[in-house]
Amino acid sequence: MPIVELHLLQGYGQEAKRRLHEALTDAVRLVVPAPPEAITVMIHEMEPANYSRGRVQRSGAPALEDQGDLVRRFLSAMEARDLETAQEMLSADFSMQFPGAHPMHRLEELIEWARERYRSVKKTYTGFDVMQGAGPAALVYCRGTLSGEWPDGTPFEGIRFIDRFELENGRITRQDVWNDIAEVKAQA
Repeated sequence: MPIVELHLLQGYGQEAKRRLHEALTDAVRLVVPAPPEAITVMIHEMEPANYSRGRVQRSGAPALEDQGDLVRRFLSAMEARDLETAQEMLSADFSMQFPGAHPMHRLEELIEWARERYRSVKKTYTGFDVMQGAGPAALVYCRGTLSGEWPDGTPFEGIRFIDRFELENGRITRQDVWNDIAEVKAQA
C-alpha cells in the first residue's frame, strides 16, 4: 500500500488539492501495480510564515488551470468559429498539423484548408488524457468521433479522431490531429 506525503504551502483551493490527489495517485500507478483505493495521498499544509528559501519567506505560486479544460474551451471556440477567443489560447509560435496538410500556424489557414474537406464538423468526446511531459510542455490527448457535413451537404458521423496538444505557460503551442476522414470519404 503506497503512501505519498506532500508538503504544500497554504493557499491552494479545494479544486487544486483534488487535482493533486488524483495526479499523485495516477503517478504512483504508472510504477506500482496498485489499484487507486490502495494508494494513500496526504497533503500537509504549511503556513507561508513557516517557510523560507534563501533567507526569504516565500508564498506558493497560483495553481495552474486544468490543461484539459483549456483544450476543451479551445475546441469549443473552434467549433463555434469563434476564432478570436480560440486565438487568445494560442502561443505566438503555435503550430498545427492535420492529416494530408502542411504545418499551419494561423487558424484562418485551417479554416481555408478544411473548406474542401467538409462543410461543418462537430466532435463528440470519449475522453481527455492530461499529463506533464518530460520537458516544459503539458500534453493533452482528446479522442472521440467526428460528425458533420461533406462539402456537398451529405451528412457523416462516427469518424474516429485523436488530437494531441502541447501547452506551455497556459497557452497551446502545438496541435497534432489524426482522423479517418479521408478513408471514410473514399469509401462513400
